[in-house]
Amino acid sequence: MIIGIAKEIKNNEYRVCLVPADVQTLTADGHQVLVEQGAGVGSGFSDDAYKAAGATIVGKEVYTDSDIFCKVKEIEPEEYPLFRPGQIVFSYLHSNAHPEMTQFLLDNEITAICYEDIDDKEGKFPLLIPMSIFAGKGGFIAALQYSQTIYGGSGKILSNIPGIETPHITIIGAGYSGMAAAEMASAFGNQVSLLDLDVKILQKAKQSLPPNVEFLLSNRTNLLKCLKKTDVLINCVLWPKTRKDHLVYRSDLSLMKPDALIVDVSCDEAGAIETSKSTTHDDSIYSVDGIRHYAVDNIPSAFAGSSSELLSMSILPYLRKVAKLGVKEALQADPHFRRGLTTYKGKLTLKETAEKLGKPFTDPLDALNM
Repeated sequence: MIIGIAKEIKNNEYRVCLVPADVQTLTADGHQVLVEQGAGVGSGFSDDAYKAAGATIVGKEVYTDSDIFCKVKEIEPEEYPLFRPGQIVFSYLHSNAHPEMTQFLLDNEITAICYEDIDDKEGKFPLLIPMSIFAGKGGFIAALQYSQTIYGGSGKILSNIPGIETPHITIIGAGYSGMAAAEMASAFGNQVSLLDLDVKILQKAKQSLPPNVEFLLSNRTNLLKCLKKTDVLINCVLWPKTRKDHLVYRSDLSLMKPDALIVDVSCDEAGAIETSKSTTHDDSIYSVDGIRHYAVDNIPSAFAGSSSELLSMSILPYLRKVAKLGVKEALQADPHFRRGLTTYKGKLTLKETAEKLGKPFTDPLDALNM
């Protein structure tokens, strides 16, 4: 099977989906790997490194000549004409947030598999977890940067320094990104409040975090108390696209310190944070009612080398399965892998996207068996 690796064209996206070490595994399996020229440069991997791993360096024909086309982010409109009908696309597609792209996939009968929707026997998302960890840690690092005076921030150092008041960091959600942010914030000595809906998750979190972290049930009362004292609010809760309510409303911003910062790791537009909208690394910060917001939707790209390695090793087993068995058989045999199937032969097979976009839904197993 021919596997293609794209060079990302999204603004400030420097990651690559497969690194040379994992390309070598695929070529050793007997598959041909096409790498678009310069695909790995932003992550520190040269074309020569891919050649040494057995790949062939090509131009834009990587789109049409591949059986399986691998990316990191969603398909951009400029890429639409480069695809051929019936291809297999494997990427973080976020289909419910990109209706035009989803329609393109349907119209061209492209088999699209989303990294972020594949789950496992424990109900976890193995291809989303690695980037969630990077996003959580990167979110706190962004808070460090944008709290600096030279970046228009409060001028407070987010650390415990004897003689001055210790900053307070509030983190919503004790999942992988929330825990990663809490690890960083607490290691710097800040007073940290970690909120979650599940007491058992908080109890587990307490076992691995230091005493300067408090663990609060995520309810309206506790959240408002935290908003009044926090210097940085970090949201790590994914918000269902169909929900119309919020955790932090625009009116709540008036409770916050005038120099407070909101870092929305999840970047759900008007989601858990009503005033949230996606930003880029080029233009990261905006203000609403005097409160600065950071909502970059590809934080891991700032650490492209490390995050690419982790992403690559995470997707490799799934890619090898498809390359060996074929997409239909691989998805039929594995219900957790099948959870990531978004479009197949013109059918929309991801329920959440169908509900969000108001389009007909086809059960993925039914679609595969048609």
